[in-house]
Amino acid sequence: MSGRAQLMWDEAVTGYDFGPEHPMDPVRLALTRSLVGALGLDREVEVVAARAAGESTLRLVHRQDYIDAVKAASVEPGRADLSYGLGTVDDPAFAGMHEVSALIAGQSVGAAEAVWRGDALHAVNFAGGLHHAMPGAASGFCVYNDAALAIARLLELGAERVAYVDVDVHHGDGVQAAFWEDPRVLTVSLHEHPRTLFPQTGWPEETGAECAEGTAVNVALPAGTGDAGWLRAFHAVVPEVIADFRPQVLVTQHGADTHFEDPLAHLAVSLDAQRAVQVAC
Repeated sequence: MSGRAQLMWDEAVTGYDFGPEHPMDPVRLALTRSLVGALGLDREVEVVAARAAGESTLRLVHRQDYIDAVKAASVEPGRADLSYGLGTVDDPAFAGMHEVSALIAGQSVGAAEAVWRGDALHAVNFAGGLHHAMPGAASGFCVYNDAALAIARLLELGAERVAYVDVDVHHGDGVQAAFWEDPRVLTVSLHEHPRTLFPQTGWPEETGAECAEGTAVNVALPAGTGDAGWLRAFHAVVPEVIADFRPQVLVTQHGADTHFEDPLAHLAVSLDAQRAVQVAC
């Protein structure tokens, strides 16, 4: 296996643009890629552009009727079907939405494939992490669930145990929902308590379906939790459940919104603590 990491990047992912008033501004992706270059990190990793996820791949997680609705909204944004979560305040429809969403998903699927093949020890898609998208609906700024698709692709390739660790400030509800009944996938989410933050799920008693009991783990933290509490919660729970599950592959979601300056949430985590968790994963 190569010890090098892969950075999944295609400049076209910056087309994932909900409009000038939306908080999820694609400029963050362009700035991150520029910072990678300015620091010379792209000389230490292999930069790879994967293909967009095709329909057969998208169907590993998403329903065909939903994919069709996304395609239709991409062509005529003004006629987006609200019943699929499209054209809402959180997920406004825009021209080309299907294509760029599939491209972002393709980068995460490509990352998973590279790690499974042994082409890379680690792979990252910083345009991804769209963990709220459901099998049949957009939600929370997320159209296609790239993290769930990466996991589903690993299972398709023969993985028997995949662990997903989500330290975004919001509960990883879409990934949990996708594998709620699948004992091959352990989903662990460390997030702000659902009493005070979207999507109001991720309660500790959510532990998986009867046929997969214990494969969903939720650590809900009170608003205002800072570095000490966040790191203690992570280290008290995540290493032990991961060791017990013995995954062959680890898929992680490192949302930056736990940071104390994030305007939409209420944790108080520093960049140093975020890095410590990334290193631990």
